[in-house]
Amino acid sequence: MRSPKKTPRLTFLNRDSNTTTIAWDTRGRLQDVESLYSELKEKMNDTTNESSGLKETVAIYKTRLNELESIRAQLSSCNVSLNADLDNTKAGLSRATVDLEDARRHHVIELDDVKRQQRRELDDAHREAEEEGHKSNRKHHEELIELKRRLEDALEVEKVRRIKDVQALTSEAALAEQKTEVELDVKEKELQSLRTDLHQAKANLACEQELNRDLRTKLSEAASNAMSLESSMRALRSKIDFLESDSRSQSQAFAEQEQKLQEAFTAALEAKEKLRVEETLRRKLHNQVQELKGNIRVFCRVRPPLDSDPVNEAARITFPDADSDSKEVEVMGPEEKSSLGNITTKSNAFMFDRVFAPSSQNADVFEEISQLVQSALDGYNVCIFCYGQTGSGKTYTMSADDGMIPRAVHQIYDTAQALEEKGWKYSMEGSFVEVYNENLNDLLGKPEEFDKKKHDIRHDMQKCKTTITDITTVDLDSPSKVESILRQATANRSVAATKANERSSRSHSVFILKLIGENSVTGERSEGTLNLVDLAGSERLSHSGSTGDRLKETQNINKSLSCLGDVIGALGQGKEGGHVPYRNSKVSSEPCRRRGAASRVWRSVHADPGRS
Repeated sequence: MRSPKKTPRLTFLNRDSNTTTIAWDTRGRLQDVESLYSELKEKMNDTTNESSGLKETVAIYKTRLNELESIRAQLSSCNVSLNADLDNTKAGLSRATVDLEDARRHHVIELDDVKRQQRRELDDAHREAEEEGHKSNRKHHEELIELKRRLEDALEVEKVRRIKDVQALTSEAALAEQKTEVELDVKEKELQSLRTDLHQAKANLACEQELNRDLRTKLSEAASNAMSLESSMRALRSKIDFLESDSRSQSQAFAEQEQKLQEAFTAALEAKEKLRVEETLRRKLHNQVQELKGNIRVFCRVRPPLDSDPVNEAARITFPDADSDSKEVEVMGPEEKSSLGNITTKSNAFMFDRVFAPSSQNADVFEEISQLVQSALDGYNVCIFCYGQTGSGKTYTMSADDGMIPRAVHQIYDTAQALEEKGWKYSMEGSFVEVYNENLNDLLGKPEEFDKKKHDIRHDMQKCKTTITDITTVDLDSPSKVESILRQATANRSVAATKANERSSRSHSVFILKLIGENSVTGERSEGTLNLVDLAGSERLSHSGSTGDRLKETQNINKSLSCLGDVIGALGQGKEGGHVPYRNSKVSSEPCRRRGAASRVWRSVHADPGRS
């Protein structure tokens, strides 16, 4: 745009004018007028040019304004379409939420049906056991009857033998009496001729008479015995008749009971087969429920304040939804004063899959992970991490007498014994390692070999298995064996005192429990791994005051925890084929790499209520 020229000031003729133009000089005056006209014409041309320039500028501005109006219209239409898409997305999300709730209710109903079916089958098993007891009683009763029959047969044989003995004694007595009479006749005939033998004959006679008396006595006793045997025989015959009549009724009842027993046995076999099928279905439904809850879950547990904690330094922590879902924890910041004098307090809210308040016990925490322990029995790889600052209660949660490791082992043994009646047989192997300054140590090995014996982590891509070389593996046949290796590992683990904790864990401990199950009936096989990881506590150097070896330990601990967070973050994104930095640290290479399509990760964040 041109800037307007300044209009020269016009000079008029007056009495004070100092001009050389003569008033009657008409030509001069015309020339002045013409010069003035030329100047005016030039000014008019300049004004016209300026006006045309302004018109062109206005036209350009109008064109630009029209373009902006069209752009605004396009943006408005795009905004309308985006709002419509957003509404559709919200509606789809609402439908998906409703479908998920329906699926959860359906799964809960199915689980209740399975539990009722299991209770019915348990009642059938009790009835079967009672019938087995009745069968044993009947068998014992039959054996008793058979024993009675044998005793009666023996008594009959003894009776016949005694009767034969009585008859023999009677015949002997008769023969002896006849012999005596004959001898008396002979002796009377020979009395005169044999007087010299009289005394001897009398003596013989006296002996024979004594023998006769003895025989008569025996005969009377045998007769009385025969009478008593006869009465006993009659009583036994009446008992035999009664038992034979009762035996026929018992035989008929036994046949009926045998048929019922066979029917019950067939029903029991069918129930066991159905129970095995239901067990397979339970594993499938349990897997679906765990996938709906999420293969990676993060929980938070807040340690209760200790007597040694400074009261004025305790953080203000609240639990807004403690009466409902218990998924939120809110940390109140320090009071701040603005330039206007207003005092405000910032609050930081954090969401987790579950929050455990300071009043919660280890039993409450284990109730959440018990389903993951069941997943390990079903053939899945399960990793359970305890993460938090030093002194926040991680080791207590994992290795206390009622901690996660003892409770998990007891649940595994109880469940394995319950599954034996369904054909499952489990074998268990355990090992315990620690990651100290990025070196692996076998906590079940010899302490003098620490930092001397090298252990490598090897991963088989084809079999999707991760192993550690040259570590001690123990067959676990009872929970007491697990408790003994837990005590041994605790004694061998690296701990030290810092300003933050007088007994601070300076290494990451990993308890590896391999579960191999085989079903002899269906031929099924499952192989799962339960990794229980007690991570070393994260700490600030300014708070712990670590120096020397403790400083190196702190640096390695914080670095490995950071690498573990990167690995879990990469796994949580769920990108197929995405890079996961397993190799950045030993603690992320061993338990995390065991994950795959059939894996679960449970991470417990432990919080210390102290401000530090």
